[in-house]
Amino acid sequence: MYNNFVNSKQAKQEIARLRKKINYHNYRYYVLDEPVISDLEYDKLYKKLEELEQRFPRLITPDSPTQRVGGEPLKEFKTIEHKIKMLSLDNTYSEDEVREFDSRVKKGLGKAVNYEVTLKVDGVAVALHYRGGKFVLGASRGDGVYGDDITQNLRTIKAIPLRLMTDDKELMNIEVRGEVFLPKKSFEKLNREREKKGEPIFANPRNAAAGTLKLLDSTEVARRGLDIFMHTVPEIPGPHYQSHYETLKKLRDSGFKVIPHIKLCSTIDEVLEYIKQWEEKREALEYEVDGLVIKVDAFRDRKALGFTIKSPRWAIAYKYPARQAITQLQDIQLQVGRTGRITPVAILDPVLLSGTTISRATLHNEDEIKRRDIKIGDYVIIEKGGEVIPKVVNVVKERRSGKERIFHFPKICPVCKEKIYRLPGEADWRCVNSSCPAQIKGAILHFASRQAMDIEGLGYVIVDKLVCMGLIKSFDDIYKLDGETLANIERMGKKSAQNLIDAINESKNNEFVKVLYALGIPNIGINASNLLVNAFGSVDKIIKANIEDLSQIQGIGNIVAQSIKNYFNTKKNIRLIENLKKIGLKFSAEKKIRKKTPLAGKTFVFTGELSSMSREEAQALVRTLGGHPSSSVSKKTDYVVVGGNPGSKYERAKKLGVKTLAEKEFLKLVKNI
Repeated sequence: MYNNFVNSKQAKQEIARLRKKINYHNYRYYVLDEPVISDLEYDKLYKKLEELEQRFPRLITPDSPTQRVGGEPLKEFKTIEHKIKMLSLDNTYSEDEVREFDSRVKKGLGKAVNYEVTLKVDGVAVALHYRGGKFVLGASRGDGVYGDDITQNLRTIKAIPLRLMTDDKELMNIEVRGEVFLPKKSFEKLNREREKKGEPIFANPRNAAAGTLKLLDSTEVARRGLDIFMHTVPEIPGPHYQSHYETLKKLRDSGFKVIPHIKLCSTIDEVLEYIKQWEEKREALEYEVDGLVIKVDAFRDRKALGFTIKSPRWAIAYKYPARQAITQLQDIQLQVGRTGRITPVAILDPVLLSGTTISRATLHNEDEIKRRDIKIGDYVIIEKGGEVIPKVVNVVKERRSGKERIFHFPKICPVCKEKIYRLPGEADWRCVNSSCPAQIKGAILHFASRQAMDIEGLGYVIVDKLVCMGLIKSFDDIYKLDGETLANIERMGKKSAQNLIDAINESKNNEFVKVLYALGIPNIGINASNLLVNAFGSVDKIIKANIEDLSQIQGIGNIVAQSIKNYFNTKKNIRLIENLKKIGLKFSAEKKIRKKTPLAGKTFVFTGELSSMSREEAQALVRTLGGHPSSSVSKKTDYVVVGGNPGSKYERAKKLGVKTLAEKEFLKLVKNI
């Protein structure tokens, strides 16, 4: 395309020109939906840029349009901290509650305000960070405080500008938040492909978008066709921006795909009228909308109103009532989740509901089937209102013919045929076989996790491939893997394979408590694992212990004790443990003799963010000093240690009169021992 006489300086100028042109046409096509050149003309521009960058690779920069899809798949996502928390919104289904929200705002500010009203797209919340006008970081919401660095995946979304189309200095270093979604057509195409491959289909577009953003291979992410709408600037960009509504208009001019159909309302009556307008109109959109978001417009008013622990006081989400349809229930099948939970699923005559054909719906559990008197052959009302999959909410008993059949919940796992258990006080039946094929992927990921066996490199993508290839059917198979087999796996290579083998071998040195936790015994977290190890010292003694022996341990109790017995009453689990013993994993620990300390026998609960150490480290410290860390607050709790932004445990501690300690007080207490 370009002659050999083009030098580096000329190439740099031409590359800059082509990038600017391509970015403009991307904006016209993906943001405005108003292309001004043909696909052929666009492809020619893109090919020119690619050729020049290949000839002058030193001129390639991360913000080039050719660099949207990354190279090697990631091993895992890095965790990032949101400097401004990504809080969720309070939801309401009631017009009266929308008016109450308006009253609270007026009372808090002492005046009426303008409201910005936007469509509530049913997607996945993300945060985009720009420095010097360049996209440098994209993060998932996570728990609102910590999220995943998903920059590589977000770069594949062509509606996200890699470089801003503005010289406005106040916008150069900005954080913008939005909703990643999968358009309805892309969702249907993806599910058709998955069905052909025999893979489980996604229940709805939101679920598909969330699953896509968690993929470690950005090439696959790019293929699925995600889109995004920007809807929030979390803090005022600069003194020239006082209205959030006006800020979004400026962002649209700067290259962002801002959420459409924004309305600025001066009264709550206008807001409610806009809500009514969209109740039916939303069905015609190419993306799922489950309500509207109402926000105070002025930045200064938002700052004055502030936040609660969980949500901003200046915003609320109105959600439309769930949508329903009637169809016939043809069968009830059991679905085994990755944790062994067994869920009954209704197999339905396909019915169109909110633009999606529904053929399956959750029945939740055995009690729900009995409570609603659901029978095979019944005509049922199904509902879709933001759930992952629709649910059966009622039976049309007037349409019964007498041919309907009662469903009897089986007592064995439909996948591995092992006995299943239901603990007292729990609604769910569970399969506790660690080698059950239906839950093996999730079980292995837990086994390899940091708090358990800490096998670096054994993440979702590799586990998925190893299980699908039949190389891992149980935990002990992990230790039979060899470097040559792993190196032949797509995208693995010799170095990565050897690193994984080294990590697997290193995991054999883990203490018994980590091994016990790694087994994934239902209801047994790291704290309960420590209690069992301290009380019995070996897995053989735990296996021999009866319910009474187990339940007498402080922090265990009858239900957890029954869960332990159920696990060890499963022959395949005992066989697995014997195999792991032969491999060299530790199933016993030396009894540690601890000196008597003021913490001995005391129960500690941690809430909020600790600045001096992680929560796991604090719990380990308490155990070392003879105390008992716990995850729940009760009257028997001795201390609740309170970090930054504490949750409901702090409120419960105050209500029960349990002694609370600030982090500094806790550190002083343990330092003096």
